Amino acid sequence: MKIEFPRDELLGALGTVGGVVERRQTLPVLANVLIQAEDTGLVLSTTDLELGISTRVGLAGIVESGSVTVPARKLMDFCRSLPEDAKVTLRTERERCVVSSGRTRFTLSTLPAADFPSIAAEEEMASLHMPSRDLKRLLDKTSFAMAQQDVRYYLNGVLLEFSAGALTAVATDGHRLSRFTVALSGDPSDDVEQLILPAKTVSELRRLLPDEDVMLEFLAGDRSVVARFGSTVLSSKLVDGKYPEYQRVIPRGLPRRAVVDRDSLRTALQRAAILSNEKYKGVRVSFGGGVLGLQAQNPEHELAEDELETDYRGEAVTIGFNVSYLLDALQSIDVDEVEVTFQDADSSSIWRGSGSESETFVVMPMRL
Repeated sequence: MKIEFPRDELLGALGTVGGVVERRQTLPVLANVLIQAEDTGLVLSTTDLELGISTRVGLAGIVESGSVTVPARKLMDFCRSLPEDAKVTLRTERERCVVSSGRTRFTLSTLPAADFPSIAAEEEMASLHMPSRDLKRLLDKTSFAMAQQDVRYYLNGVLLEFSAGALTAVATDGHRLSRFTVALSGDPSDDVEQLILPAKTVSELRRLLPDEDVMLEFLAGDRSVVARFGSTVLSSKLVDGKYPEYQRVIPRGLPRRAVVDRDSLRTALQRAAILSNEKYKGVRVSFGGGVLGLQAQNPEHELAEDELETDYRGEAVTIGFNVSYLLDALQSIDVDEVEVTFQDADSSSIWRGSGSESETFVVMPMRL
């Protein structure tokens, strides 16, 4: 096999697939990238047995067809160290791969392409076409609330729920919940289907999905999903488990409502976080008399206080929150005003952009 490609083109493809490769591997071949020089173009692939990504580069640089696997990070670091206008030549010699550019030459170890594992596709998979930015927005709006290494393994990911003409993403770690919905074109289905994307798959999709309008083909099976967009294909196993009935966590009919400027609230919370308890990150949020008050205190008895204008004129209520949870929710709100609905100091509240009914951020109170 022999290929010759511009450094930027090859490095871009390696960057697309490289996020899958972990530094510690159970199998040596999982640290490698599979390079296939075919009649239809150059294909680079990586996998960790749970998630696989492949991308197609082009056809012009293929001198001699073939396939090989080489250490992914070493090849990426080599390309990254070269000048932007460099050209990279890669050719196999027996059980070695020679990578060169100008007078620079690397000889890398290889493993047979036949040893490279792949995620087997299921025979029957439901197909859905949607703009890539819709799926990216779903994941961006919800993934911050998913659990991290929770023993309730089904919370370590994002739920995708397909219902009549809509796709809903949900994430929760037991202390907060985020939900966001986008409309789907095509014939609506009366059957609600659910699948749980693993955290690493969510992270890679958020990194790779383009913001512009690129049509995404999404294939969903009982055990795996496949996402095709542009020249990239992502295949992932699903979290095997049943997601809790998240609707029960979302409070209904909350009697009190306040609207406040998003940017002013975010910067005020960031200031309050400076003097909050480093372990619990608590902040008191008070509503009353047209004012939203913030107060944070730490074990050294240092105190942060702030006030913002709001339209709330009801009975005074003070609720304790984890300030990080509020900042995460505000980061996902993309309109100028935030709407907060709540009942009392002991009940969960709902935060969303004003008029943004498609998004829901539930935050549980904490005792301070």
